[in-house]
Amino acid sequence: MNNRRIIDVKSDKRVARTGLLIASAAAFLLCSNVTALSGPCTTQIGQLEQQVASASPSSPTAAPTADQSLDAQLHHQPTPSTVEQAENIANKDGDAAIERAKKADAANDAAGCNAALVVARQLYDIKD
Repeated sequence: MNNRRIIDVKSDKRVARTGLLIASAAAFLLCSNVTALSGPCTTQIGQLEQQVASASPSSPTAAPTADQSLDAQLHHQPTPSTVEQAENIANKDGDAAIERAKKADAANDAAGCNAALVVARQLYDIKD
């Protein structure tokens, strides 16, 4: 009976070591895989997205900006529909710039990614 208990303890230790080894190997592979999937400006894209998401709605950086329209230069007051239209255009431009940065990042194109990030920062009026 005593021998049986010793064998069970040894077996339990072996199972625990095997489980720990498997868990360690899985953690290592998971961490190394994430690093391998990172592009040249993944960090910068994440930071920009975080800055955009954390901007308060009243903040100028809460949404992308667009150039001043001709109507505004002629001192015409905007209507709610023209404001909404301008916001939609600016949002599409900002989203497109971030999407271009992500595609360039995925293609390991550091220059293209950085150029798209510069445009996105300009649209969102975010300083480096």
